[in-house]
Amino acid sequence: MTEHENRVVSGVQKRLFIDGKWVDATDGATFDVLDPATGEVLCAVADASPQDGRAALDAAVAAQPEFAALPPRERADMLTGAFELLHERIDDLALLMTLEMGKPLAEARGEITYAAEFFRHFAAEAVRIDGGYQTAPAGGSRFLIARQPVGPCLLITPWNFPMAMGTRKLGPAIAAGCTSVIKPAHQTPLSMLALMDILSEVGVPAGAVNCVTAMDAGGVMEPLIRSGLARKLSFTGSTKVGRMLLEQCAEKILRTSLELGGNAPLIVFEDADLDEAVEGAILAKMRNMGEACTAANRLFVHSSVIDEFGRRLAERMAEMPVGRGTEDGVRVGPLIDEAALQKVTSLVDDAVKRGATVLTGGSAPSGPGFFYPPTVLSGVPRDAEMVGQEIFGPVAPLTPFDTEEEAVAAANDTEYGLVSYVFTNDLRRALRVAEALETGMVGLNQGIVSNPAAPFGGIKESGLGREGGAVGIDEFLETKYVGIKM
Repeated sequence: MTEHENRVVSGVQKRLFIDGKWVDATDGATFDVLDPATGEVLCAVADASPQDGRAALDAAVAAQPEFAALPPRERADMLTGAFELLHERIDDLALLMTLEMGKPLAEARGEITYAAEFFRHFAAEAVRIDGGYQTAPAGGSRFLIARQPVGPCLLITPWNFPMAMGTRKLGPAIAAGCTSVIKPAHQTPLSMLALMDILSEVGVPAGAVNCVTAMDAGGVMEPLIRSGLARKLSFTGSTKVGRMLLEQCAEKILRTSLELGGNAPLIVFEDADLDEAVEGAILAKMRNMGEACTAANRLFVHSSVIDEFGRRLAERMAEMPVGRGTEDGVRVGPLIDEAALQKVTSLVDDAVKRGATVLTGGSAPSGPGFFYPPTVLSGVPRDAEMVGQEIFGPVAPLTPFDTEEEAVAAANDTEYGLVSYVFTNDLRRALRVAEALETGMVGLNQGIVSNPAAPFGGIKESGLGREGGAVGIDEFLETKYVGIKM
């Protein structure tokens, strides 16, 4: 690491944040955080035990009544203050994220900006939590409707957006008056630990937000889920893990928000503006090196334009510089770890064996780090392994189609239903297809749908509930009805 990089990493706490204090794991255990661009160790952070997790939850439970009783404006001011500090420290926070996760600095800066927006958005929502008062239809009584914090929350975030996935959960939790225990992914804990310092600095009370880092996520979090002390779980990650967590939550009937896997289709019709479609495909595919649940995973292109679309897309992707995210001009950083690299390599090899043609990329370079080049495959058969699962890498598989009905049927032929993308200049077709697609979100002639002011989430096995938007805070509120005899 350079001197500046070392200073940024050294400036972050490496311990657990429990009840407003930085503490070591009870047994002193730590685990290493790696730089995916080199495979080298950045630092070691505390490895929480189940006892540490319980201490964090106990702190959240103890802080809940007082935190819920704070005036909404005070909680809003905390979020606004955190929004401002994220922007003030964006350079160091972006570098920290690039070092632990790999994404280029420009993307890391974009994520800090995106993450901060969740705090600004939910600062406004905090002072707009409403209720109701009405006369009973038969008269003689009144209905008073109040919305109250659901209670202590367990928040589990993934490695691919290590700051934004935290603020997307912490923002509404704080706004609603819910205390929390947050557990970041073991690959990327540093961004969340840095955020704890910011939240403490802006006055979030001790115990209102707690952070535990751990290699054994299940061993630490499952007892907390089953304890009955927490009242909500919010998880972003794989469908496999989400299904398991949902089963655990059933025992104590926890409120559950799950943002799970995706297998996003991107459909390019024959009347689409190809320049716009290529640009949209690059945004939908290459954001975060393709390591996003919203990444375009299956690109269906009308047979009359697939050759031209493929040529243009391959040219654009081949021009993207690959390297360590801290280097000038780099557009594509490393994948998160060796397992991710092996998965992408295996999926591409399988598609090629089944008849796909490599237009660019297609093989990992030798040397340190977990790099895979931007890759475009044409003629990917629908029985290829990558068609049925998330690629989570910079690989764009193209499959031809001939009719609208064929494209929609192929797009919906998956257990996932997070997001889809459609490129067409026919307004009626755009609306018709958007309604027919079985996903929680649709991008029409655009390759990015994520926005803190819009509801984010999927259907089918892509999850439960929504994050962001006006409805995002609802996930952290219970509705109480009071009947009043007049």
